[in-house]
Order: sequence, then C-alpha cells, then structure tokens
Amino acid sequence: MRPTVPHHVETLTPYVAGKPIEETERELGIKGVIKLASNENPFGPSPKAMEAVVKALASTHLYPDASCFYFKRKLAEFLKVGTESIVVGSGSNELIELLIRTFLSDQDEALVAKGSFVIYKIALQAHGKRFVEVPLRDYHYDLEAMAERVTPRTRLIFLANPDNPTGTYFGRAALERFLEKALQVSPQLIVAMDEAYFEYASAQDYPDSLALQRDCPNLVTLRTFSKIYGLAGLRLGYGVMDPAMAGYLNRTRMPFNVASPAQVAGIAALDDAEFVRKTAQLARQEVAHVTGALRQLGLMVAPSQTNFVFTELPQPAAPVYEAMLRKGVIVRPIPAYGFPNALRITVGTRAENERMLAALKEVLSSR
Repeated sequence: MRPTVPHHVETLTPYVAGKPIEETERELGIKGVIKLASNENPFGPSPKAMEAVVKALASTHLYPDASCFYFKRKLAEFLKVGTESIVVGSGSNELIELLIRTFLSDQDEALVAKGSFVIYKIALQAHGKRFVEVPLRDYHYDLEAMAERVTPRTRLIFLANPDNPTGTYFGRAALERFLEKALQVSPQLIVAMDEAYFEYASAQDYPDSLALQRDCPNLVTLRTFSKIYGLAGLRLGYGVMDPAMAGYLNRTRMPFNVASPAQVAGIAALDDAEFVRKTAQLARQEVAHVTGALRQLGLMVAPSQTNFVFTELPQPAAPVYEAMLRKGVIVRPIPAYGFPNALRITVGTRAENERMLAALKEVLSSR
C-alpha cells in the first residue's frame, strides 16, 4: 500500500546535499578529489575543539546535558548576552524549524526571498505553512519590496545576511528601514536574521543584529558553528532572542537535541580566536583571488561577504559541474535556488582554488 500524505508533503522537493568526496571517488574510480561545494572550512575543525571532542567520547554512553548549561554559559559570556536569551540547536537548521513550528499558526504566513537559502521554503512547506516569496534584485535582498509584501498575517520573516547562495549582504541602514516599515504593518511578526557567515563579513556597514535587538525584541539572530569553526559534522547552532521567545522555543525543542561532543567542541572553539582569525583572513584573500580569476574568464561574479563565490555561466551549470566532477573537483550547481546557469564555489586553499580554476577554464573552453 502506498502511504497517504498531505499534499504539501507529496509535492515537496527534498534538499539535495553536496556530493561527498568518498562517494565521488568511488563512483568515478579516481583519487585526490577536492570538495568546494558546501562552504566548509578548508583548515578543518578547530584543533582546540577536536581535543575537547576526543575527551568527551568517553562519556557517550550518557545522554547529553539537555539544557546545554556549560555551553550556553560560555556562549553568553562570549556574546555578552543572558543565558536565558539563547536557544541551542542541532545546527541552525533546527532553529529555523523550531521558529516555524512554534510561532506559525495555520492562519499566519511567512515571508522569504526567492533565490535565497532554500531550506526556509523546504521547512515551511514541510510544516504545511503558507509563505510569500519576493525575488532578489541584482543578486541582493530587495528589502524595500519585501517590506511592501508584509501584511497583518505576516508572522515570520527569514533574512540571510550574508546571503546563501549569492554571498551578498545588506547594510544596517537598509535593515533598520525594513524593520520599521514591517513592524508598523505587523507588530507581532518575528524577523529571523540567519547569520551563518557573519564571521566572514568585513563590510563597514554590516549590521550588528545583537545590538539591534535592544530596540527591536522581535529580532532573532541565528548562527552556526558549521562554517568558520569547522564543526559542520557535529551539528551545533544557536539562536539569540527575547527571553520570552526563547522560552517558547525550549518548550517545542526536543530533549537531548545537541550531542555532548558538540557542546564541548563549541566551548573550546570559542577560545580559539586565532583559528577564526586565520580562517577569515584566508577566505577574504581567496574570495578576492577567485573572483578576479573568474571575471578574467568573462564570468559574472556577485560581490561576496562569505567564504564562497556565486558565478553565472553562459550555459547550463549542470553539465559543467559534471565535467568538473570527472576532473576531481566538486562545486555546487544551484538550480533549486532558481539559478540554472550558476555555480556556488567554496573557496579553499590557494592550491585547491588554482586547481578548480584550471578545471573550470578547461571545461568552458571545450564547450
């Protein structure tokens, strides 16, 4: 018998993750594959974090601390916020789902940017919630257009800053104007700032969402240890928000949702400032290098405030991706985001980036 599911589940297009190195090498019978597809840290994880993880493995027969007490205390000191304002999740993806599950009723709707992080749409549809999409403009969030689409039914808005997959950002002044207009229309709405890549952002007007929360308690900040800290495999993210809002999320959050190794890794990673500094410096240097090289090939590259670049090709990206795969270079085609001709390319080490550029140039010249 075929199981019966609601229409919103039947029509849901699942997220397709980047291809793993091991699978690519096995399928193609090649070695030495490099992965520049999932915006991971080319230096690997924080050494201090890994040392803490090894010690924590001896206690994996015990359930983790359900309240993440020590991690939250360390994080609160690091961010200069109260522990009651922090909710910890299995990656920031879990927090996205928690916000939807906790605050969206069947009468409400959400607002997202079309072409931004696809998980917002997937999570909303998986929960059977209504949402409105507003297209990007020139690969950037169109906050003015999004503000115009806010109605009294709008309860939740997701904003990625910097954005994934484009790497672009919006500044403080634009965000403040958006918040003022949106909250006038729907005073109860929640604006979730997804800042998975904020440690890479160097623009002078990049907004401090935590500071803005003092005047805007409707603002939620979502962050992750998956990117600059190199802990993607441990799944550790957090949200900072009004304590009352955090209390509701902790009601709907499943118990023991963050593993013990992830908690201790997060504590240790926060002390590894040099690792974060080195990673951010490398990313900025290599984003500039890769951006310049791609533009020399005649390609459009969006200005990036992240550890990846977004480039539009003069042809469909999928065959280019497949050809580069056979050369042992994994990048990310992103048709699911509405960009069938675009690649999202994580910046790696200089040697990895040079290999990627050589493979891309060879593939493009042969077509």
